[in-house]
Amino acid sequence: MQAFRKKYIGDRAFYRMALLVALPIMVQNGITQFVALLDNIMLGSVGETQMGGVGVANQLIFVFNLAIFGAVSGAGIFSAQFFGKGDNHGVQNAFRFKLMICAALTVLGIVIFLTLDDTLIRAYLQGEGTAEERTKTLYYAKEYLHIMLVGLVPFVIAQCYSGTLRECGQTIVPMVAGIVSVVINLIFNTILIFGYLGAPKLGSAGAAIATVIARFAEAAVVVIWAHKNPKKCPYVVGLYRTMRMEKRLAMQIGIKTLPLLLNETLWAGGMALLSMAYSLCGLIVVPANTIASTVSNVFNVAFLAMGSAVGIIVGQLLGADKLEEAVDTDRKLIVFSVTICFAIGGVMALLSPYIPNIYTAQPADVRALASDFIMIIGLVMPINSLANACYFTMRSGGKTLVTFLFDSVYICCFTVPLAFFLHSVVGLSILPLFLVCQLTDLGKGIVGLILIKKGVWIQNIVKEDQA
Repeated sequence: MQAFRKKYIGDRAFYRMALLVALPIMVQNGITQFVALLDNIMLGSVGETQMGGVGVANQLIFVFNLAIFGAVSGAGIFSAQFFGKGDNHGVQNAFRFKLMICAALTVLGIVIFLTLDDTLIRAYLQGEGTAEERTKTLYYAKEYLHIMLVGLVPFVIAQCYSGTLRECGQTIVPMVAGIVSVVINLIFNTILIFGYLGAPKLGSAGAAIATVIARFAEAAVVVIWAHKNPKKCPYVVGLYRTMRMEKRLAMQIGIKTLPLLLNETLWAGGMALLSMAYSLCGLIVVPANTIASTVSNVFNVAFLAMGSAVGIIVGQLLGADKLEEAVDTDRKLIVFSVTICFAIGGVMALLSPYIPNIYTAQPADVRALASDFIMIIGLVMPINSLANACYFTMRSGGKTLVTFLFDSVYICCFTVPLAFFLHSVVGLSILPLFLVCQLTDLGKGIVGLILIKKGVWIQNIVKEDQA
């Protein structure tokens, strides 16, 4: 028993260290998702089609956001390991790489959203429902999407700075920036959605404008703090004197980043296709899934933050060449993450019959379906936590090709085809279809544990002899 505890359970100092990294991320994401939930409730009170339109638009923006996350994360593997090594010049070069690749992705994203908006949105509006409902939902989705394009630039800047700050041990500042952002978002949402304080009543357009304002505020906080504190962030000194990088390092980061960029983009695309498959069961699924996704995001911050903690802590240990300590730390962090999610997922499942009732303006059938979705998501949360922790473990050691196969290839080549097959051929209704698709992460968790046990991820990628 003592050997088991020593292998899988850490001491107080271990959990204090883990929570110092994870809690600020958890708090920031939790507040962000809670405000998103409040936004969702506000839009739900304005109308079902407005909420549905915003939900569809956010599915598309979600793909872009994860593409940026993948680009930032690829270079972030190097930032964490360079920081663990004590190489500030290396951190600076990884930062520059983030800025350049994210600038290119932003231009590409804006072009795609402006030229293919109608086609992409209509793909979500194929289920049962009237032509009038489809037309209104399309209008609100396009309106929301076009306004949100203005916020892509500050979003990208905030992601580059916040990611590097976390990877270099500064987790509090991104949390503060996130809190400032969500408070501003909530205030302007209330004013602009409902037309308070003499402002026009803009509905879903008001929600988009509020989000854009909040994103500029978040970017301002992290950028100003970083450049006002060069002793804590030495990599910002001379950051913009040149954007040139050593060719060998740029190629090395690019090789690791490309699979992550493709992975996050394809995974988000896979999730969007999965939502599309669900929507084929009827237009009622669109608002119900929007409610369930927004609510579950509030609870999911626990395992997502723990995954980020795995990537940061283990990555720093690998960069410092403490390989045995990295293995031990990673194993205990995975157990900690799954244990937390048994508790949080259980609470979520128990509350699932009551949470959708806060959407008083939504029809009873939409709320009932959302309740069932939330219960299923809560019950499978430990499985999602395991798969997520395994993903970040392999990523921390630079095994980005493996994570690409493990994550996005799995959902695009297995989960999504399975969903369409079960609906179109087998004829499953929405609830059993949703349950089966949620349970597919169990396969990822099992494969992840096998790969971790084999040790394929244990690698210092910033050693001098590998540079």
